[in-house]
Amino acid sequence: MQLINAIFKGNTELKALSQQVSELTAVQKLWQEIVPAALKNQTQAGAIEHKRLTIYALNGAVAAKIKLLLPSLLTKLQKEGVAISSIRVSVQVQSHTPKADKPLRNLSSEAAENIHSLAQKLQGSALGDVLERLAQRAKK
Repeated sequence: MQLINAIFKGNTELKALSQQVSELTAVQKLWQEIVPAALKNQTQAGAIEHKRLTIYALNGAVAAKIKLLLPSLLTKLQKEGVAISSIRVSVQVQSHTPKADKPLRNLSSEAAENIHSLAQKLQGSALGDVLERLAQRAKK
């Protein structure tokens, strides 16, 4: 870790980036301390630009709740020494990873035979037709 810090401090561009990361981390930590517990996992503090803090909400309902609490949250942040004059709330839609396909399940030959015999008894009905198709698919 000391090597990484030395690299960041040695390069002027990386030093500015490191300072920005430190500021964002500090603001996020402070935000987590003042925001109501129900909204902690639903919001995230962003950057401070032109004395305006951007707060990202997971959805519109959370954003609306934060907007209702803005005056008190702004006051708390200012009391903690954060140099801001306003808070902007933005909805940050998170992408979800696609669900993995369910593995195909195979019927045993005994189960396929039992389903086939039941389908024979129910022959001519909608259920019998479906059971017959299931039994035929299991045999393949």
